[in-house]
Amino acid sequence: MTTIDWDAAADSFDEEPDHGLHDPVVRSAWAQRMETWLPTARSAVLDLGCGTGSLALLVAGQGHRVTAVDRSPRMVDQARAKLAGTGTEVLVGDAGHPPVGKQRFDVILARHTVWLLPDPAAALRHWFSLLRPGGRLLLIEGVWNGTGLSAAHLTALLNEHTERVHHEPLSGDSRLWGKEVDDERYALVARAEPPDRHREVVDVHLILRRGPDVLLARRAGTGYADGLLHAPSGHAEDGEDVRAAVIRETAEEIGVELDPDELRVALVMQHRGPGGNPRMGWFFEADHDPARPPRNAEPDKCSELAWFPLDALPDDMVAYCRAGLDGYRAEQRFLIHWHEDADTVAYAPRGTRRAVPLPVASTPTGRLHHVELRVPDLAEADAEWGWLLGRLGHVPYQRWTHGRSWRRGESYVVVEHTPRLPDGGQDAPRSGVSRLAFHVQGRATLDALAADAPGHGWRQLPPDGRAYADGSGPYVARLENTAGHEVELVAP
Repeated sequence: MTTIDWDAAADSFDEEPDHGLHDPVVRSAWAQRMETWLPTARSAVLDLGCGTGSLALLVAGQGHRVTAVDRSPRMVDQARAKLAGTGTEVLVGDAGHPPVGKQRFDVILARHTVWLLPDPAAALRHWFSLLRPGGRLLLIEGVWNGTGLSAAHLTALLNEHTERVHHEPLSGDSRLWGKEVDDERYALVARAEPPDRHREVVDVHLILRRGPDVLLARRAGTGYADGLLHAPSGHAEDGEDVRAAVIRETAEEIGVELDPDELRVALVMQHRGPGGNPRMGWFFEADHDPARPPRNAEPDKCSELAWFPLDALPDDMVAYCRAGLDGYRAEQRFLIHWHEDADTVAYAPRGTRRAVPLPVASTPTGRLHHVELRVPDLAEADAEWGWLLGRLGHVPYQRWTHGRSWRRGESYVVVEHTPRLPDGGQDAPRSGVSRLAFHVQGRATLDALAADAPGHGWRQLPPDGRAYADGSGPYVARLENTAGHEVELVAP
């Protein structure tokens, strides 16, 4: 970092405190702001309309390589004197088209400059061409007595080049100006997007509930997945948040005007269709209001609307939507649904499942992890428990030779075949609950519970060689009480 002799430089500072930074309070306030706006690593900074070099001196003092430009030879002379010894190059030239040739910069800084340019839009276009990918354009502007450039106007100009614009109001910080101000003063930090920056379409989907049923629409005449069922859905438009998008799409497709308070986030899913690009899908849940019955508001895109049981969805669905509804029914909150290029858009009942649930962090201690049930007849239990758990919102989870499981959210139920001993003796296993397992939030909590258990009637059992029922996860403590009831504590 360059060491600045501020006392030696003070004689060449401007008299006005908000431009000359002669006041140490003002200078310190600007230095703090610049540290938040500029990269932490040493960077190449172009200061346009530098005046006498006050901000350039701050930037150089923070260790950056500075090139400064001003159209006034007198200002440039003062800046060169002020910046002597900092390695800063000070040039005479037009801020709108600075004389820097093919140089590229990490940051371009312009303070109270854009509003003076005859063609701000052209200047911004040229400045972005001088930035390296990922570089920053730092603009400090305002409106004084009706003169200047508003933040809204300048942001609109920047939006032609980037979506990443940070607006920071400055009027309320009197330290920056050496006095209280009541006009509009602000900073905008715009990032130069790399040309190959990845972007994804955002989908929105409505799960409209009528008791146990959901509303589906059959696509027609769209050229994509025609004939298949899908929930009311669409894309978020530029500048539109996902909640506003699903409200608009719902009105356009099924003629129902939803209030924002009626919507609940059900699921977020990242999806890739066969041979397509990834996209992000937001599924919202809302309750059917008999006073506002849905109707087919887009007959050119939809051949029918119908209600279907959530626990018995039809097979002729778009695979993406079916995966989302299956995940919703299982109380999963985040999914990745990734098609291979050879997959079909349609749901394949016997195909490979492409949906992968993502775990939610920090499951609260004490929430049920799983229940294991001993059963004498696995086929019978499969039919009976499969029906009941399906109606209760569980989905098939695992299958193995002697067992089955069904999952809902963070918990699952296991049924496992345990045959009776031939002699029917006292040690023969009986049908019923084999064990309960509970989530524990972290290894430290698990270890503390296991250590305290013997003082409360529980003894710690040795590992049974399988950790979780699904064979994964290393952090399990097995406990047994005086009556012989077994409990597992499971930490992530």
